[in-house]
Amino acid sequence: MSINLSEIIAIDVHTHAEVSCRQPHDDYRPEFDEAFAKYFKSSHRPTIQETANYYRSIKMAFVMFTIDAEYELGRRRIPNEEIAEAAQENADVLIPFASIDPHKGRMGAREARRLIEEFGVKGFKFHPTVQGFHPNDRMAYHLYEEIAGAGLPMLFHSGHSGFGTGVRAGGKLRLEYSNPIHLDDVAIDFPDAPIIIAHPSWPWQDEALSVCLHKPNVYIDLSGWSPKYFPPQLIQYANTQLKNKMLFGTDFPLITPERWLKDFEVAGFKEEVKPLILKENAIRMLKLV
Repeated sequence: MSINLSEIIAIDVHTHAEVSCRQPHDDYRPEFDEAFAKYFKSSHRPTIQETANYYRSIKMAFVMFTIDAEYELGRRRIPNEEIAEAAQENADVLIPFASIDPHKGRMGAREARRLIEEFGVKGFKFHPTVQGFHPNDRMAYHLYEEIAGAGLPMLFHSGHSGFGTGVRAGGKLRLEYSNPIHLDDVAIDFPDAPIIIAHPSWPWQDEALSVCLHKPNVYIDLSGWSPKYFPPQLIQYANTQLKNKMLFGTDFPLITPERWLKDFEVAGFKEEVKPLILKENAIRMLKLV
């Protein structure tokens, strides 16, 4: 079983696994959960299988990942294997990405190799603010080398972080780590690996557009915001020079595809560009054909 690309209407490249069915939620830092629910006005967290059932019902495929920030947060991650095995059971809709804390160094690189070879993961997610590192820190390069060697994409959170917003001192999480200009170095050093800048990168939207325009292997996903709030320059470049490098993403469960698509229709995107963003660019970037 695999994704029937002719039947699905879109590929959401940015969804989160928020609940493990194999281990209890680690309540070590409850202040983050409380602020998270307040910021996003939601506390519902579907299971991986519930998410797969939902996307199947709306005829979409989706990329899913967790965030491993055990070093910075001291909180247990959801197992990458759980997502990968769920993808094997839902191969018609679920594309598994993994997340490994870059502070794990060579052991993290070994884990990446095992997840690629034994579990078939298709890419990796990084969140510099929550993981506490600059993306161009050579500490992370052991991990990048394994991912790039397999020709897989690396997806990086960029811009403001809802995680930590409202917590005292922001939970000591540093926003500057997620300035997308740091990805310019990564794109130079790993020119054949797709690099995805996640979200409208407020307050660094122009930096993201510049890096994406300058480096052929860099993409931007449009997750995390309703399209009606997109900066005008993001829509301008999506309609012109970067039309082949923009990717549909929601940040589900924080934003639903229905909400995103409703606002996308009236946000000012050209009709000929919409199919590229919703599906065709992702098919090419993920090498689904």
